[in-house]
Amino acid sequence: MAAEQSGPIRRRLSTEERREQLLGVGARLFSESPYDDVWIEQVAEIAGVSRGLLYHYFPTKRDFFAAVVARESERMLRMTAAAPGVPVREQLAANLDTYLAYVEAHAHGFRAFHRADAAGDQAVRRIYQRALGAHEQQILAVLAEDPEFGPVTRERPDVQLAVRGWLAFTTAVCLEWLRGSDLSREQVRDLCARALLGVLGP
Repeated sequence: MAAEQSGPIRRRLSTEERREQLLGVGARLFSESPYDDVWIEQVAEIAGVSRGLLYHYFPTKRDFFAAVVARESERMLRMTAAAPGVPVREQLAANLDTYLAYVEAHAHGFRAFHRADAAGDQAVRRIYQRALGAHEQQILAVLAEDPEFGPVTRERPDVQLAVRGWLAFTTAVCLEWLRGSDLSREQVRDLCARALLGVLGP
């Protein structure tokens, strides 16, 4: 008679599930430590896989970090996608709510994404800058279609720079908020919304 198995049966992860697991571990480690202080061996050990398997998914450490950054940028762009026909003021509040909920729930990934700009690797920095550029263009496109803000967007050449500055401001506010600010999510949302609407004023 065969002996009964003890303990839970571990399900084998699919390729995509394993990749997500590794990226989640990477997001945490890269958010807590500078790029040079994170070792691939750490990631493999925490994930419970061999170093060889990790290299099968990501040939180099740079590829791995780049994938972490790309994953977070794709998430943020999806969350803040435009809603056709909805006024900017309404979209701004709703998108900031969604964005801040993400920042709270995925603090490690958010921090890791924004560490990319300080990374010495130019290829990784380019991924980060492209992501910010896409976010900036997404906001400018929404503004241009809005009856209230469209004329401002088209007539003032400083609006693009203002939006870029607002993204930097919002990032700084969120990072500080994650450090333990007493402000509620609603207060942070209103602060960021007022900042953008303020720079778009007359």
